[in-house]
Amino acid sequence: MMINNTQSEQYQKLTQELRRGVLVLAALSQLQEEKYGYALISRLAEKGLDIEQGTIYPLLRRLEEQGLLVSEWNVEGSRPRRYYQLSEQGDEVLQDLAEDWRQLTQVMEFLLKDGGN
Repeated sequence: MMINNTQSEQYQKLTQELRRGVLVLAALSQLQEEKYGYALISRLAEKGLDIEQGTIYPLLRRLEEQGLLVSEWNVEGSRPRRYYQLSEQGDEVLQDLAEDWRQLTQVMEFLLKDGGN
């Protein structure tokens, strides 16, 4: 099946929207140990989830404002870096979201296999 430019743009937007929905869970899952932003980007990319700096830093700030992360500056080394880690509340939310994700993926697998029948 050939995809024209309009369909391709629409597909890219839908894919981006789908991925955006999992970024919180992905980020939280990798912050059980403290990491700075670029290290988190690299870790997610290693695991197959590419995310841009312009996306991750606002996400990290928002999650911290919501009380799910704590951060501190480390000024040792060549440049200052802000390290993020799950808060106690963030760990609880991660566990709940992970369970919701598992249930949702089971439902989606069933729906995709069923094909509307």
